[in-house]
Amino acid sequence: MSCHASVCAGAFESIPIIDLEGAFSEDEALRRALAQQIRTACMDVGFFYVKNHGIAQQCLDEVLRVNKEYYSLPAEEKMKLYHKTVPNFKGYSPPMEANIQPGNKGDLHEGFRIGWEEKSVDPVVQKPSRDGVMAGANVWPDTPEDFRIACMDYYHAALAVGKKLFCLFALALDLPETYFNDKTLYSAATMRTLHYPPQPDAPDDKILGIGAHTDFVCFTILWQQMGLEALQVLNSREQWINVPPLPGTLVINLGDQFARWTNDIFKSTVHRAANKNMIDRYSIALFFGTDYEINIEPIYTCVTAERPAIYPAIAAGEYVRQRLKAMYHK
Repeated sequence: MSCHASVCAGAFESIPIIDLEGAFSEDEALRRALAQQIRTACMDVGFFYVKNHGIAQQCLDEVLRVNKEYYSLPAEEKMKLYHKTVPNFKGYSPPMEANIQPGNKGDLHEGFRIGWEEKSVDPVVQKPSRDGVMAGANVWPDTPEDFRIACMDYYHAALAVGKKLFCLFALALDLPETYFNDKTLYSAATMRTLHYPPQPDAPDDKILGIGAHTDFVCFTILWQQMGLEALQVLNSREQWINVPPLPGTLVINLGDQFARWTNDIFKSTVHRAANKNMIDRYSIALFFGTDYEINIEPIYTCVTAERPAIYPAIAAGEYVRQRLKAMYHK
């Protein structure tokens, strides 16, 4: 494998499915073969499904249950933890507050953002975090009572998937398998649970569940509620490709930080979501980045005389801060 190959055109018509079973094998050849599949998906599409990811169905069922209950609360109850009253972007964001696609009227979803904490420790006595722009304790609603437990169970399960993926991304980039380990020591990962109200007429107007955008972290781990299509990915032919929820899978998509880090070898692909179903839709996105003090600059295996570095270095935390501020504090 070589990170110096040219980026593919991206005229994909479907999203690849990758089996992560080999990621847990002691056979390095199996892990490298799996990394090759991931490399191809990252260069051609920027999105892929993963199966055999290791997250138990009971964990998924519980986090869906508590979020259905939470988002059914009155607006004034949810606004008690409004994220603009919290200095670290955590907490609740109401529908139509963000407008990620210029020219649209707003994004029709509501969300709740959390960051890392030890799931077995009382949130009142959490140790101070080292996560820069997101520093500070999570905030948690009083209702439902088990909201924190279910969310943290899923968070840590998805975090383990992300750690394993970083090892595979390293192999895919001709790097030592542990290359990213010391750059992800403090779990700079934030999670948003999301509720999309029914929107059967979308996208006939300028209001989508979330407008066309790219994510700004390294990669996102997305769980989608079964039976409800909403997510679409834009290919190089300007065609929107559906990404329906598939049983037993998560969706992985690369973000702008990884594109910068790989000198645009890996793709950060435009995507959007619109709940055109007649019922509410729920999803959970875990945005996986590096420790915030890490400088994001093109990796040495992705730079040659023929392909010089495109991006200047920037601290990961500062990059995230700039992007969050642009999204919510216009």
